[in-house]
This record gives sequence, C-alpha cells and structure tokens, in this order.
Amino acid sequence: MATTRPYTTSTLQAAKLLGQLIRLARKKRRLSETELAKRASIARSTLQKIEKGDPSINIGLSFEAASVVGVPLFNSNTSNSLIEHNQIVSEKLALLSHKPGRSKRDLKDNF
Repeated sequence: MATTRPYTTSTLQAAKLLGQLIRLARKKRRLSETELAKRASIARSTLQKIEKGDPSINIGLSFEAASVVGVPLFNSNTSNSLIEHNQIVSEKLALLSHKPGRSKRDLKDNF
C-alpha cells in the first residue's frame, strides 16, 4: 500500500498557483493540453497533474511547462534575468562556503 507524502500548506499553495498560472497562460495562447504537453516534451497526463497543482511532479517538468507558455519564474521575464540572479546567489554562496563552527586554527587567548 503506497503512502502519500505530506506537504506543507505553503508547498501545496505554491504548486497550485504555478499550475493555475500555466493553465491560464495555455488558455490565453489557445493551446490544447496535448499541444502544450508536446511542446514541453511531457505526457498530457503529467501536464494535467501540473495544472492541478500536484506537488509530487518533478519541478523541472513544471518549470518547462511554465517556460513554454511564458510564465515568468522567480519574478523574471527573461532568461538573462535568471542568469543574473543565479550569479548573485552563487557569489553569496561562495562567500558563505566555509563550514560553520570553529576555525582550523585554535585561538590562543591565554595572555
């Protein structure tokens, strides 16, 4: 018997919102489910799950469907903006890349 993984309310709401945005954009472009699924290289049944907000769907598939119909990801309207955001976050991560805790050198503070 398969069990369903529990998701937080915010995860469920985010998946539902992305699905609704994809469905709205698809309908505005007058694409059928079959047409969008083909363009996104996914099964029609997968697209239906994405549009219903199923959080168990692979995030890459959801992002691909969103990208195909022009739904901006992370408040970004262009791929260049995503590249810029990725660069900024990468730089911040590089600054924070050391392991937390004591440094390798022990401080000698017994004066």
